[in-house]
Amino acid sequence: MRRYETADIRNVAVFGGSGCGKTTLVEAAVFASGKRDRLGSVTAGNTVSDYDKQEAARGFSINMSVIPLEWGGCKINLMDTPGGLDFTGEREAAASAADAAVIVVNGKRGVDMGVDMAWRLCDRYQLPRIVFVTAMDDDDASYRQVVEDLTKQYGNRIAPFHMPIRKDGRLIGYADITRMEARQFVGIGKYEQMEIPDYCMPYFDQFKKILNEAVASADEDNMEKYFAGEDFTEAEMDSALRLNCIDGSIIPVTIGSGLHVHGVYMLLDAITRYLPAPMKARAGINVANNSIYDCIFDPRDNLVAQVFKTISDPYIGKYSIVKVYSGTLRADSMAFNPAHDTEQKISRLYYISGDDFEQTDQIIAGDIGAVPKLADVLTGDCLSTKVRPVKLNPIEFEYPYTVKRYKALDRGDEDKVYVSLLKLAEEDRTLRVENDLANGQQLIRGIGEQQLEIVAAKLLDKYRIKIELTAPSISYRETICAVAEGHGRYKKQTGGHGQFADVVISFEPSGNRDIPYIFDECVVGGAVPKNFFPAVEKGIEESVQKGLLAGYPVVGLRAVLKDGAAHSVDSSENAFKMAAELAFKDAYMEAKPILLEPIASVKIYVPAKYTGDVVGDLKTRRARVMGMVPESTGDSYIEADIPMSELDGYLSKLRSISGGYGHFEYSFSRYGQAPDSVVKQLAAN
Repeated sequence: MRRYETADIRNVAVFGGSGCGKTTLVEAAVFASGKRDRLGSVTAGNTVSDYDKQEAARGFSINMSVIPLEWGGCKINLMDTPGGLDFTGEREAAASAADAAVIVVNGKRGVDMGVDMAWRLCDRYQLPRIVFVTAMDDDDASYRQVVEDLTKQYGNRIAPFHMPIRKDGRLIGYADITRMEARQFVGIGKYEQMEIPDYCMPYFDQFKKILNEAVASADEDNMEKYFAGEDFTEAEMDSALRLNCIDGSIIPVTIGSGLHVHGVYMLLDAITRYLPAPMKARAGINVANNSIYDCIFDPRDNLVAQVFKTISDPYIGKYSIVKVYSGTLRADSMAFNPAHDTEQKISRLYYISGDDFEQTDQIIAGDIGAVPKLADVLTGDCLSTKVRPVKLNPIEFEYPYTVKRYKALDRGDEDKVYVSLLKLAEEDRTLRVENDLANGQQLIRGIGEQQLEIVAAKLLDKYRIKIELTAPSISYRETICAVAEGHGRYKKQTGGHGQFADVVISFEPSGNRDIPYIFDECVVGGAVPKNFFPAVEKGIEESVQKGLLAGYPVVGLRAVLKDGAAHSVDSSENAFKMAAELAFKDAYMEAKPILLEPIASVKIYVPAKYTGDVVGDLKTRRARVMGMVPESTGDSYIEADIPMSELDGYLSKLRSISGGYGHFEYSFSRYGQAPDSVVKQLAAN
């Protein structure tokens, strides 16, 4: 691939819902550009972007991949992203490196949750965008409905650039509203000029009016011309469209079919013509003097690059995918990582296309490439110079709230599992590995259950390790609600010195459930010698580690040593420890023990029309709904308290109820009393 100047580079993320046709569109673009002489397919598992074994087997994208194309004198770095709800980290990585986006809408499915998800992400990163309505070769696809729904949901910025031409219910071509001309498809990726059929003119005029209004609203001179009833020239149209597409005041809508490479040429034309080159300055911090440093995509400036994706593979090794924001990244140069205060040599550089690597000697400002074998460099880290070390804001990844317990199925794989999971977590920053010492379990966190299931499959594919995923153990606690007195007498004669201790201990609620126990004594007359008090407390300390109600740790207990007896020869510290444990067992069930379960404070985000169903489901989960809380954005969320045990699998249910729109976040709130049904269930286990 030849070298391109920054002004001729387009970094474009491809977003949309799962199964809408993103990967098929990217594959069609690869074919249309001449990069590949055959058209791969998702069904056959041979597309450029879905190269992972799990992607080919499952028939959908899991990882974000970068596919560079050459078109119209420009280099287009397409970033194909997964549409699955669990793979938000891949979309966020792509959005952080993109300068613009293509949102793919399936013409048959229309404007759905996947489109809205993509739209919100583009708004968050302020990305100019083009909408590509695909699957227009399907008889049930409705371009007119898509345009109406887009306008209704996102306002008058929506500007249809093209419209389909059908004959006998079949897509035969398209009309270019910006050029007042039409083309007829004559084969895969081929077309010829045609007249706009008369039967298309009513819709054409309607869309032309929408486009003219969009162009007019973006400029005062254009507005005057529009109200004067004058037509815009092609040059005026192009100039206005480019400026306003870049600033987001116009969002083009184009049509086609990735499957048949229809409309892909005009989409690539629109990308090069209407979407921006890397130009929007990004502010960083010069850590040497804590000053602001603006990255303005000047190849001659100091180097600043950010890693936005990591590939960690047991066969090809580790590759850091970077976007250069300032300066030029060169092979055989030194790069400094301010996050870890380390400097290392950049031995080789590559342009990456799916799983194919093409070596290059430099990556200029605005471009994307791959650097192999960077030690101590993670996704979000920056590469700069030691003289001017610059950090950019870290990439914001969604926090993973889905938790599973994992266990190696083969003996001896425990350490291998942990190390391998850390490597997978390098690739996906929404994946986290935790060691829960309190409950003796290894945990893995992700966005959703599908993501974690695929992680387990990747462990088997890449590292030959089998794991089992189960619901995590819940940190239940026990406490007492009444006062009870226990008597413990430990006596044992085995020849020689025996073992003897006798204690009377009163147990009552301490009022502080943040600590297991408080130990006091009020022994009168030296019935229990003071030197045995620590042994009695040791017996209490060990006893509260496992309550007698359901076997969980005890909290909020006050133990008062009141009386007892000792033997001048046979008494010992161990005897008094054992006597205290017997006293605990004697009194515990009389002290009205209860089970405490952890309660989470939850915020649930769903569109208003789903709140009734969500609240109804929450009640089946023993939740206490606190109400609806409005936000400054105009949205609102449901606030509720819910037992932690009821959150396992909740995301899948919430998505089912809300058509995929729902998501939630939570934090530990407090411990609350569990009902008898939970106690009986746990005791039975």
